[in-house]
Amino acid sequence: QVQLVESGGGLVQAGGSRRLACAASGRTSSGYAVGWFRQAPGKEREFVASINWSGGSTNVADSVKGRFTISRDNAKNTVYLQMNSLKPEDSAVYYCAASRFYGNAYASRERYDYWGQGTQVTVSS
Repeated sequence: QVQLVESGGGLVQAGGSRRLACAASGRTSSGYAVGWFRQAPGKEREFVASINWSGGSTNVADSVKGRFTISRDNAKNTVYLQMNSLKPEDSAVYYCAASRFYGNAYASRERYDYWGQGTQVTVSS
């Protein structure tokens, strides 16, 4: 079992930046890939970005490419999502998820085994 806790959400003005963190605990020594997803009210949960265990492979959704960056610090068991040039349409609950299949950076929700509780990001215009 891997437990995930997101932090860093809040209210930010359009054009601003925010860094989310996903802290993992539990059986982390076996390695895991991490994905960030988001869900706005009335919408499906959508993929944002992912990273494999080594950090050598990342995947970023077209809607945030060039604005969001994913990275990880395995010594701290933490994955970060740096969000720049935020837009009102980025407002959502952001979730991180961990996959036992640690070799790749997956975009599909079905690849992930563990999920955090989410953190709200609200971008004001």
